[in-house]
Amino acid sequence: MTVLPRLQGELTRATNRFLATAAALSDTDLTAPSLMPGWTRGHVLAHVAGTTDSHLNLLTWARTGVRTPQYASYAARAAEIEAGSTRSASQHLAALEDGAARLATAVRDLPEHAWSAQVEGMRPPPHPAWYVLVRRLREIGLHHVDLAAGYGPADWPQAFVRRELHDCRRSWPRERSTVSEVVLMGGGREAERWRDLGPGPAVAGTPADMLAWLTGRSGGEGVRLVPVGRSCTPGPGGARLPEPPPWLTMPAPADLPATPPEDYP
Repeated sequence: MTVLPRLQGELTRATNRFLATAAALSDTDLTAPSLMPGWTRGHVLAHVAGTTDSHLNLLTWARTGVRTPQYASYAARAAEIEAGSTRSASQHLAALEDGAARLATAVRDLPEHAWSAQVEGMRPPPHPAWYVLVRRLREIGLHHVDLAAGYGPADWPQAFVRRELHDCRRSWPRERSTVSEVVLMGGGREAERWRDLGPGPAVAGTPADMLAWLTGRSGGEGVRLVPVGRSCTPGPGGARLPEPPPWLTMPAPADLPATPPEDYP
């Protein structure tokens, strides 16, 4: 048994939650700002629909062995989002539902050996095709919050938060870091510390609050400064958090196992 069935189950549930939120949005709702700077909710829905096709391209690459880029170019991607942003609510929902069905079919029908094929996003490094499921879950989970329509970081499943923090740590941009330590608290367990991340203060918070801050989905609510290398007692009152380091400088960790592992992370 590999991690594939679990990731597929997570993706089905995450997609259904996203579609339920999209179905509740009216034409007027879609013109309101999202959490993505400069984007309306319509832009977010158009982007998610577009990423569905981009992930289908990667699965086609894995199945056929023929290089099939996610997008023709960054410019083409931006133009597609802008053009799709003005769809009506019913058009957005139809596009999302159609894409979800096509992706589910492609995932179901992908031959076992193809999950180990190397594919690549718009940026390196290449990664095995099984990681497309992780990337898809990331798109759905983060952009669901971006809709600012009742679904927030507190609604992220624990498995999603754990996996995203795991990959964040493995891809940490040390040369551009703004913090030296990350302390993950909560759940009645001993705090987990990420040390030697670069220059700057140490920050502490629950896993969901930390992921929201690191991904730019919050202003740092629930994340506090702590003395470097010491207890998790918050720092001086009113001390300001730095800007979070750049998120997702790589689309995938560089040393993923080629074949689907039994579990991830």
